[in-house]
Amino acid sequence: MAYFLGIDIGGTKSHALIADENGKVIGFSAHGSGNWEMVGFRAYAEVLENIIFEALNSADISLGQITGAGFGVAGYDWPSQLSDHESAIRKIGLKAPFKVVNDSILGLLAGSSEGWGLSVVSGTGCNCRGWDREHKKTGRVIGGSEWSWEFGGGSDIVNRAMRSVAFEWTHRGPKSKLTHAFIEAKGAVDLDDLIEGLYTKRYLLKSSDVLMIFGLANQGNLAAQAVIRWAGRELAGLAIGVIRQLNFEAISFEIILIGSLFDGSPLLIQSMQEKIHKVAPHAELKKLKALPVIGGVLLGMEQAGFNYLAVREQLLISSEHLIGRDRHKIAI
Repeated sequence: MAYFLGIDIGGTKSHALIADENGKVIGFSAHGSGNWEMVGFRAYAEVLENIIFEALNSADISLGQITGAGFGVAGYDWPSQLSDHESAIRKIGLKAPFKVVNDSILGLLAGSSEGWGLSVVSGTGCNCRGWDREHKKTGRVIGGSEWSWEFGGGSDIVNRAMRSVAFEWTHRGPKSKLTHAFIEAKGAVDLDDLIEGLYTKRYLLKSSDVLMIFGLANQGNLAAQAVIRWAGRELAGLAIGVIRQLNFEAISFEIILIGSLFDGSPLLIQSMQEKIHKVAPHAELKKLKALPVIGGVLLGMEQAGFNYLAVREQLLISSEHLIGRDRHKIAI
């Protein structure tokens, strides 16, 4: 029997999943952040080792029985970083063929019906990656946020909403329908106190404030809705760049939407779709419902020469049983 290992190392969670050649999940483990840019490379390597051996123990197999592995790593962004990640993996003792990709690729593999297309991430931050059908060409954004003008995450939405409040205070714009909400959320006395408090850091803007923006938008607040539409257009812009890199404009393909913000308001996806379809009318936008680490298992199968598409559905079903049983301890 062949066994495959999938790893998803993220900024808030890290998962390891093991499945057999028939797509049956036999081992799983979860940990907190493993993003080496956040916790350091030594801690990243420790997280990597811990979740692998915890998953092996739950599967009751050894590392030597792994046939192929796929690693999706948050913070792995450039070819110059690959050797360090491969060295950390080899030190664990893995002898099977493996591949390291940015973690956004795992969501694409887990969510797309044929294992290629685009993924767009909207959580605390944002990201966009794409793979062609043969997995030979990759499209991507830079990941520089403000300096590369890439927006669409929770922090971006909060800052954009706050801009209209700041414009009201400086008289650069009209009164904002978001002002009262920010004053109330931060416990400020009035607008003057809010602005001074934010500047002196008595009050802090948090990415979680995006929930307030979504709530207002869903209640019909036009200013909040405008911000959500803006974020959708920005995310669409990221996708359009990757679509052009891969020459996908005229073909049918899937765009996998990854991150909690896509559940915040239908306006986010609607505004994305409207802009994307002007460039790529056959693109289909789909929210990711599976654990991204499933994509790691599929990637591992590909490295070992297995037809991962043949067992993809069974793997999704088997992992859903796992999620249902242990959902209380799994951060998706």
